Amino acid sequence: MEFNSNNSIYIQIADRICEQILSDEIAGEDRIPSVREFAADIQVNPNTVMRTYGHLQDQGILYNKRGIGYFVSDNAKDIVMKTKKAEFIKESLPEFFKMMDLLKIDFKELEKIYKKSTNLQN
Repeated sequence: MEFNSNNSIYIQIADRICEQILSDEIAGEDRIPSVREFAADIQVNPNTVMRTYGHLQDQGILYNKRGIGYFVSDNAKDIVMKTKKAEFIKESLPEFFKMMDLLKIDFKELEKIYKKSTNLQN
């Protein structure tokens, strides 16, 4: 996994897990790798993964079955969707709209670009 300097590593790992939940790569009630196994896979300190799992557990996205491991909660996708949507609207959209305005991109042009990029265009 590649990390950038913009966010803490544990947050970047949590974001990646959340993306996997949103894309259905990981489903509710799936067991996720152990702290040590995941740390070895992505080449980080196990304490960093433990912090990630704790962060996601605090949000209700993961839960721990003592002695068995960590699992994705049944409603994790809904929690992640709600959280990420609010974050996107608060943090990304204002800058996006500002650039649209500066570049004189209207919503019809944006819709065409969106359809083309997502192959929705006939």
